[in-house]
Amino acid sequence: MSIQDIIEGKKQWRAHLARVKALPPDYQIVYKEMQKYLFKVGPVGLTEGELLPGIVDFFEEGVAEGKGVLELIGSDVAAFADGLIKDSRTYAEEYQESISGDS
Repeated sequence: MSIQDIIEGKKQWRAHLARVKALPPDYQIVYKEMQKYLFKVGPVGLTEGELLPGIVDFFEEGVAEGKGVLELIGSDVAAFADGLIKDSRTYAEEYQESISGDS
């Protein structure tokens, strides 16, 4: 990874965070909780993928339609996040395999 790649990645992340900050406060709170949860249990390559930007897209659409965040995702934020990553390989799975000797 070159320095230019790192700089570009930081620019993209800052732009992403600016989009999150433009959301209404209730959406920001839910997004940040989902982000924390996904960083703990989420899929391998979470930061390189389209999952987090996709969540922001979805939230922006909800705001444009005048919906509250819980109308979009339901009252169980973790269950919603789990649904997003249900078919993804997670760090927890990799860890379990490493300690059990599976490859």
